[in-house]
Amino acid sequence: MFDFTPDPVLLVLGPLTIGWYGLGYAVGLAATYMVMVRLARRAGERAEILANGMIIVAVAALIGGRMYHVIDQWALYKDDLLKIVMPPYSGLGVYGGIATGIVAAYLYARYKRAPFPRWTDIVAPGLFTMQAIARWGNFFNQELYGSPTTLPWGIPIECQYRVADLLCSNPPTASDLATRFHPLFLYESISGVLGALTLIWIGFHLRRHLRPGDLFLLFLVWYGVVRFSLETLRHAN
Repeated sequence: MFDFTPDPVLLVLGPLTIGWYGLGYAVGLAATYMVMVRLARRAGERAEILANGMIIVAVAALIGGRMYHVIDQWALYKDDLLKIVMPPYSGLGVYGGIATGIVAAYLYARYKRAPFPRWTDIVAPGLFTMQAIARWGNFFNQELYGSPTTLPWGIPIECQYRVADLLCSNPPTASDLATRFHPLFLYESISGVLGALTLIWIGFHLRRHLRPGDLFLLFLVWYGVVRFSLETLRHAN
């Protein structure tokens, strides 16, 4: 039985608080950059345009992801709008990040006169890489968990992090504290690893059968199916 509950804070330096969530995204971005540089060079594209492009897309994705999260969890912010923009940030919506990131990537590719469909195939395995690593930030924030489970890999969630339909009693009972939940962040992380490896393999071995953009479309389908499947385990009684 898994009994560890993490501290979301990695380090405090005076007024600056550094969380595991932010570190996860930083490490994910670095790994994603390395994967995409290698794939771009193998595809014969200009890998040097990636550095600035990733910064632009990352900023756009963070803004879109935050907007999506705030809209999705409006009840948490409607009475204190400053929580939307003031740290610490406790949530990003992946769909919003993907949407704004795609728009930013398209505009950047047009600016650099780069073939956008070919670049989406390079980016797709990188997105899975980002997902595989960054999802662990949700573990440290005790979020992205599902319904109660008796499976051996179920994780504990402290009472203050539980959503409305899974709240603890007041005071918490032994049953509340013993409850374990589906680690949806882990399921998505594993999906990211498998997705990245699958797309890279397909890109290397089946390239002649693909059109530019096919790998990115496969990413969208894969990700959509996984998220839809996990919604059946999300906060259900």
